[in-house]
Amino acid sequence: MSNAHSAGVRSGLLLLLLPLQAASVAGLGLLVTGPLAGRWPLSVEDGVNRALADRRETLVTAVSAGMSRLAATESIVTLTLVAVLALLLVPGLPQVRRWRNAAFLAGSVAAQSAVFLLVTVVVGRARPDVPHLDAAPPTSSFPSGHVGAATALFGGLAVLAAGRLSGARRALVVGLLLLVPTAVAVSRVYRGMHHPSDVVVGLLNGGCTLLVMAYALFWSTPGTRTSTGLPAPRTRPDDTGAAHTATRIPTAAPAGPGRTVVVRHPHGCDDGTAARVRALLRGHGCTDQVWTSTTAEEPAGALAARVAEADTALVVVCGGDGTVRACADVLSGGGIPLAIVPCGTGNLLARNLRLPADPDTALREALAGTTVGIDLGRIHGDGLAPTRFTVMAGAGFDAAMVRDASARLKRRLGWAAYVLSALRHLGDPRMRLSVRLDGGAPLERRARMVVVGNVGSLQGGLPLLPDARPDSGRLEVVLLDPRGVAGWLAAARHLLTRPATRASGPRLTGGQERRAARGALEYFSAERIDLRFARPQPRELDGDAFAAGTRLTAEVEPGALRVCLPVRGPAEPVAAAGPVRAADGAEEPGGARVTARPPARTGRPDGVR
Repeated sequence: MSNAHSAGVRSGLLLLLLPLQAASVAGLGLLVTGPLAGRWPLSVEDGVNRALADRRETLVTAVSAGMSRLAATESIVTLTLVAVLALLLVPGLPQVRRWRNAAFLAGSVAAQSAVFLLVTVVVGRARPDVPHLDAAPPTSSFPSGHVGAATALFGGLAVLAAGRLSGARRALVVGLLLLVPTAVAVSRVYRGMHHPSDVVVGLLNGGCTLLVMAYALFWSTPGTRTSTGLPAPRTRPDDTGAAHTATRIPTAAPAGPGRTVVVRHPHGCDDGTAARVRALLRGHGCTDQVWTSTTAEEPAGALAARVAEADTALVVVCGGDGTVRACADVLSGGGIPLAIVPCGTGNLLARNLRLPADPDTALREALAGTTVGIDLGRIHGDGLAPTRFTVMAGAGFDAAMVRDASARLKRRLGWAAYVLSALRHLGDPRMRLSVRLDGGAPLERRARMVVVGNVGSLQGGLPLLPDARPDSGRLEVVLLDPRGVAGWLAAARHLLTRPATRASGPRLTGGQERRAARGALEYFSAERIDLRFARPQPRELDGDAFAAGTRLTAEVEPGALRVCLPVRGPAEPVAAAGPVRAADGAEEPGGARVTARPPARTGRPDGVR
């Protein structure tokens, strides 16, 4: 099965969530019009409609008329067609990307309308018993079709704008677009056309449709690449002290003779992908291939044994972040380059290194690219043997989310399964903890979660740790402690409206802290972080859940892992590791001859270098 066909099948399966969405909205409508009709807050809806009808003013009525017309069927269809045509003509984007953006917008509007019509067949709800300022369509008052359509159209445009713009411009455009559905919702209630619950469910219906369509159609990660595939380096003068003091030059990816060990996650990497990986490696000159599959007991397969028994020129990992982490733990400090074939749920390391999302393309470009060194985090705690992470380690809310995410949903929905799991833990109690940075005095805090990161972005480029770089020689820390709904909204707004890397302000150094989002987020930076919890907390490393405990200690290992990354333009130095010797010890490009590489690690880490 071709990769394009496989992606099409996955997208088709995800679209099957739309009938489930229709059934859920219809079930909610039957509850609203049935057993819940006389209960709070539904019991006060009629009073809200009457109060608004009694207080209508000329200016507000005129504005609400404009918003109602903006979301009418004729307007939505016209605006959607214009927007789709404009998206197809956007300069500077590949043709496939333009068609995908257009399909996302048109599909979202159409799918929302289909769900709305199906629900109105099942649910019959009368309009509010107040004077109507618009002609009442023959459909049910539940849910609001105007609001659902406006959410799908303008929310879809906001999603596309968020991926295209940055900084204050992104915040302004996205904010204005998201205000439209809200304004339409208020207008429809004000004009007596809907109950408040009708417009709330209309917003939810449009939002859920956008979520399904976005995940079904957008598999690649937005963002540009530097010549080495790493995020674009910062240019502020204060960043120079945070990087490694040694100059490290990227070198050509290994090729030619020498063993290639391929670690395959049997569920993430199907037979078709495995066959293409074999062919790509063979075409690159890697004819001596040894394959090993991961198991629950051996997350890196037999990698340690394979690299110990013969000279290994390259290790290829076909899996997700957990598999990459386990292999990095074996290879740390050994000098053998690692090529990543992203086949997991999150693939966060690959996303942060700006690797292509397609497994075949990622391997092809990595083999033709350069080899650089990136940092690793070394971590241990009570009940947690010393090990390493490449992406993030955390405790509290995020670890509980990872632990309770359904394996079946992860296979079917990908990272969206974590969103469903997160909803179950929004009400979890805050934890008490102390944070010690580089051996300094402990800082006493309360938080819902703590994350220590080697890289900073989550799915979709969400900048959880905006200062984090995989070659900075430091680890970044964030505490999340929102208070109530306002706190969650402030944290969400802060993360969604800022660029993936800091554009202004000093970079944190050891012992410093920075608060954001009205105190809901607190950032630190250090080479060593000691965390102590008042009660055992769930813990996770790179998306894998570990036993709960009361302690975590993390330290950075600068440049400990060599990774093959694509080249996008002329090669440029990065703050990474030094050159990798060729498989036969021959000269590297540029005439430098390198001595034999140190042996790779062959067992569990002991936490001491």
